[in-house]
Amino acid sequence: MEKNINFIVKESENNLRIDVLINKRAELISRTRIKNLILKQKLKLNNKILNTPSKKVNTGDKINLSIPQPEQASLKPYDFKLKIIYEDNDLLIIDKPAGIIMHPGAGNYDRTIVNALMHYDKKSLSNIGDELRPGIVHRIDKNTSGLVVIAKNNETHENLSKQFSKHTIIREYQLLTWGKLRPSSGKIETCIVRSSKNRQLMEVSRSKGKKAVTNYKTIEIFENEKIPTLSLVECRLETGRTHQIRVHMNYKGNSIIGDDKYKKKFKKLKNIDPNLEKSITELNRQFLHAKTLGFIHPRTKEEMIFYSILPKELSNILKMLRNTKE
Repeated sequence: MEKNINFIVKESENNLRIDVLINKRAELISRTRIKNLILKQKLKLNNKILNTPSKKVNTGDKINLSIPQPEQASLKPYDFKLKIIYEDNDLLIIDKPAGIIMHPGAGNYDRTIVNALMHYDKKSLSNIGDELRPGIVHRIDKNTSGLVVIAKNNETHENLSKQFSKHTIIREYQLLTWGKLRPSSGKIETCIVRSSKNRQLMEVSRSKGKKAVTNYKTIEIFENEKIPTLSLVECRLETGRTHQIRVHMNYKGNSIIGDDKYKKKFKKLKNIDPNLEKSITELNRQFLHAKTLGFIHPRTKEEMIFYSILPKELSNILKMLRNTKE
């Protein structure tokens, strides 16, 4: 059944963006969803269809937004063993390995986390996002591992989306970068925009794009004659832009070990322990792991926080680096 939101703009709401105003009025609907509905021509302003989310409203304007029943996803289940670290009636926390993408997209429609979720329990997934992304509230990249929350119903999805858009979710990552970060800890604040040279990449922009904020601190530095200088770093995200940490580290000149898209040209490794060299050069993923995820449970309102340890292929590299210090 289709739902409708109808109201008249008050004087105190004059000159607000229409997507911001609807979001204020209909607390439970995330701005991303409102924007998508507007782009799909589901909004009428003074009885005329409007498809620009940024339109400013005037006092007395009549607004009508129709919210259709979400479409059911027609996705092929994929028999892939999910590492579920927590589950209740509203959500799932999974620890994603590197090498699998979150949801179907160009070139891969069957072997994704979404397909694995369809195999696990296709009846219990939210369906208000894109029809190819049931349950998916946020993403981590294919070659990044770590924690992801999955929504099992639409109320949970909306509530978590709200927490993400307000930047109240705790998200911490562990990474290994080339060189030393200067200063060794700090906050990176830039805009991030899609690259004009390569549409698959993102880049820092001075003037346009979305605001991106990453807090970072150096945990450990590895530096001696047997190894190149490397730093173990922890990042806490304030925003969650596409490839944010990878773009920010590359921008600082300290790209992440194993990142095949955002990397500086490095000299051939000299005088390095052969086992360590093999582990670094053959690492078929980036050394980036989503280790902490925290949020307020949508139903119980309890604060929940989850942790994940580094996967073996990454912890082995750290072990070798620490051995070279001895």
